[in-house]
Amino acid sequence: MCHIPVFCWITATVLEEVMKNRRRGELPKTLTEMYIHFLVVQSKLKKVKYDGGSETDPHWSPESRKMIESLGKLAFEQLQKGNLIFYESDLTECGIDIRAASVYSGVFTQIFKEESGLYQDKVFCFVHLSVQEFLAALHVHLTFIKSGLNLMSEEQSTSWRSKLFRNKSRHFHQRAVDEALQSPNGHLDLFLRFLLGLSLQTNQTLLRGLMLQTGSGSKTNQDTVQYIKRKIEETPSAEKSINLFHCLNELNDRSLVEQIQQSLRSGRLSTDKLSPAQWSALVFILLSSEEDLDVFDLKKYSASEEALLKLLPVVKASNKALLSGCNLSERSCEALSSVLSSQSSSLRDLDLSNNNLLDSGGNMLSAGLESPHCTLETLRLVLNCFVFITLTCSLTLNIEYSSRSCEALSSVLSSQSSSLRHLDLSNNNLLDSGGNMLSPGLESPHCTLETLRLVLNYCNLSERSCEALSSVLSSQSSSLRHLDMSNNNLLDSGSNLLSAGLESQHSTLETLRLVLICFISINMCLRGLSRLRTFLRTQSFSKSGPKCVNVFLEFLFSLSSCNLSERSCEALSSVLSSQSSSLRHLDLSNNNLQDSGGNLLSAGLESPNSTLETLRLSSCNLSERSCEALSSVVSSPASSLRHLDLSNNNLLDSGVNKLSAGLKSPHCTLETLSLSGCLVTEEGCASLASALSSNPSHLRELDLSYNHPGDSGLKLLSAGLEDPDWRLDTLRYVQAYVLYHETSVFRLCLLAP
Repeated sequence: MCHIPVFCWITATVLEEVMKNRRRGELPKTLTEMYIHFLVVQSKLKKVKYDGGSETDPHWSPESRKMIESLGKLAFEQLQKGNLIFYESDLTECGIDIRAASVYSGVFTQIFKEESGLYQDKVFCFVHLSVQEFLAALHVHLTFIKSGLNLMSEEQSTSWRSKLFRNKSRHFHQRAVDEALQSPNGHLDLFLRFLLGLSLQTNQTLLRGLMLQTGSGSKTNQDTVQYIKRKIEETPSAEKSINLFHCLNELNDRSLVEQIQQSLRSGRLSTDKLSPAQWSALVFILLSSEEDLDVFDLKKYSASEEALLKLLPVVKASNKALLSGCNLSERSCEALSSVLSSQSSSLRDLDLSNNNLLDSGGNMLSAGLESPHCTLETLRLVLNCFVFITLTCSLTLNIEYSSRSCEALSSVLSSQSSSLRHLDLSNNNLLDSGGNMLSPGLESPHCTLETLRLVLNYCNLSERSCEALSSVLSSQSSSLRHLDMSNNNLLDSGSNLLSAGLESQHSTLETLRLVLICFISINMCLRGLSRLRTFLRTQSFSKSGPKCVNVFLEFLFSLSSCNLSERSCEALSSVLSSQSSSLRHLDLSNNNLQDSGGNLLSAGLESPNSTLETLRLSSCNLSERSCEALSSVVSSPASSLRHLDLSNNNLLDSGVNKLSAGLKSPHCTLETLSLSGCLVTEEGCASLASALSSNPSHLRELDLSYNHPGDSGLKLLSAGLEDPDWRLDTLRYVQAYVLYHETSVFRLCLLAP
């Protein structure tokens, strides 16, 4: 309600009046209290402004009482019909003279309005639906108090036996609860909250003068509370249960909520033992929390499908939902699809990684994504079928999210109503056919996707996918800004095809990652083997399970050579020097580019047309011979390079000395330099310190981890951190005890404890 401007205005009006006239006393705590105060304020305003009375005079005159009763009757009868706009005939049916209606709208201008319709006919409405619902509840309550007539009952009887039964307030309220629960669209939810709130003696006291008789004792209210609690247990709908908790709040009963809150505060909440009512209480607490529902993490409660389905209203109200690794299946996708297509959903970011959703689940999600009401911007469907096994992670080996899902996703991307900006399909068995199916969606003029991640371990995409993606990059309608195709067997031919798309004047790509991960630590291998042995002894596999394990072992021990070579660099250099290039970030780590490839890239970087700001060449088999060209790049007046990663290359001190010469240049704008694991000793450190002393340049961060700078080298650079002339504020260093031979495939460093 606090997001509705009219409610905010009502609240401000009431609080101003209450704080002005009350020296002490509590502010309104419930919705019913707030609307009662608002009605009283408007009645006082009418008395002073139109009747010439003073603020101390009784504000309920017979005339104003009759006006409210008439408006209440109109509100209830039209609420039952689902009408928000009323005509002269509607007013006449409620005994309201048309001339009086104009007076009503003139006197109670903040409650009832008269307007002109399409053909200049007079139409009437309440200022907001909640005001109509409140007056409708007030009419039903007053009618019951005065005559014992239950307007919520389908059959009315005037026999004394029937009247005696229906005069029982608990039956009156229970009937109202049942009617609200049976409503298919929830149109009586707020009405029910007001009706139950009006049964409290405190609220009836606020309406003295209008309400000449009172009803409902504390025993009756307790019976109603118990009835509502039973209904919460029986109601499968989370939304209806939440409204029943609001009803309990109007009746000043918070026992269920306080029970769950106490468990939450103590950290002893066990979702395995929660009853349906307690689940509903948890949802109510989370939705009513004063904390902003920015990020919802299912693992905080229970990493299970049952928990997700119970907490679905919280997911709908959150901006970001973290559901990664929660044992979800396609059953969850159907529920989440309804969330995505809901007009009231706030969800912008959804992470479903590492769940066995299958193609059927992907297709269900796509149906929700195509809804015109869907506002999702980021979707992650990463599946770790091939993972580095550590002490805390697990293997997922029964994954069937394949190219068949891509056709549905392509339809989502080309949908005119799609708001999707970021899509991560890493580690799914999409194959080239899946990549090709995505491409038509990416080329659609309606596609708004900016980031696409297709990181696939063990090369599930090949150069055949690059032709279709090249067409996407060169498309005039493409909005793609970031593309990650790391760990795919693209080869030089694939890279060249991508480069052709990047050279197009229509290409808007800013970030390209073509990393191949093929260096792992010995500790990771040993821990992984131990975990794998345990896993294999205890796991029952699907048909694809053993094949996945064999592939993983082959990957772990063969560590195949990198799939891009220096031949790719010529095409990429042409992209960098192209006048139409928009590329800002390029990551080619773990590819066998060698010095010839590094030099080709440097030539493109020196072009005045190059806009590249970040270049990552970690583990690219570069030597000191590449450093001369890179030194020329960083000292070039035309260079836009800000971040350079040369880690895990055998640059040696001689290479660092050449780079230092470039750092001395007044034209150098480099801010971040990573030389981790580059076989640098104190000689190289001395060159770097000298460069930074002679020209503080722009360098803010320097990484020299896993090198051998010695005490003297570290002291030289550490001293610079305290020098006010240096811009350097971060120096990273982790000691390397053992460094394997420079040609070793593993290039391992054991960290200091």
